Amino acid sequence: MTVPITDQPVLKLMNVESAYGPVKAIRGVSLQVRRGEIATVLGSNGAGKSTILKTISGIIDPRKGSIEFKGSPITARDPAFIVQQGLSHVPEGREVFALLSVRDNLAMGAYTRSDRDGAARDMETVFGYFPILRERATQHAGLLSGGQQQMLAISRALMAAPDLILLDEPSLGLSPKLTREIFEIVVRINRERGTTILLVEQNANMALNAADYGYVLENGRIVMEDTCARLRDKDDIKEFYLGMKEAGVRGERRWKKKKNWR
Repeated sequence: MTVPITDQPVLKLMNVESAYGPVKAIRGVSLQVRRGEIATVLGSNGAGKSTILKTISGIIDPRKGSIEFKGSPITARDPAFIVQQGLSHVPEGREVFALLSVRDNLAMGAYTRSDRDGAARDMETVFGYFPILRERATQHAGLLSGGQQQMLAISRALMAAPDLILLDEPSLGLSPKLTREIFEIVVRINRERGTTILLVEQNANMALNAADYGYVLENGRIVMEDTCARLRDKDDIKEFYLGMKEAGVRGERRWKKKKNWR
């Protein structure tokens, strides 16, 4: 059963600015994610996509702006507090606990929960999404393939029973076949469980087909936003993110003018 998207935002960023030392990574970013939807942030390497997620989850403190989650401020709060409020972050590069078993990695995802029966049911649910994890349940996570580690990282986030998952570059280092499988499960999780997802992804084609609403990030700023269906039809997106040459030279000229290319 598909869970409907509501107009109520579960996450709001308002004029957020974050930096690494003197270097500004994101500049005045404002966006929102509605409850029940998949939203995506597109952009090239170094655009600031991962910084947005790290700022939301408390890994980086913003220098300016505010962040609200479920209507309450979480700006610069401790990451552990943010997790307890119902927000899980699947970082770029997976970062599983290599020396722990698959099952123990999943149990770590549920460490904030007191409902043992519910956590046990959720473990069975994630084994249903990713049967290979059941087969590897007693194996050290560090011995899994890259795709299996990505499955484990997503499953570990689900074990916290989150209202929102921040998903950073799930296709990184994966084959096209595994990427399709991962994205199919991400969409299933959203549609079946109603879990809201904010997705950062360089594979624009996969992201735009999976997500409901999208933001385009350039040099730390949001330069475009729309429904993913409409973004897919924009000449600039076709030419520079989807690689569709039939979009024509008009989009290329506009893009070059905007970026002051010569």
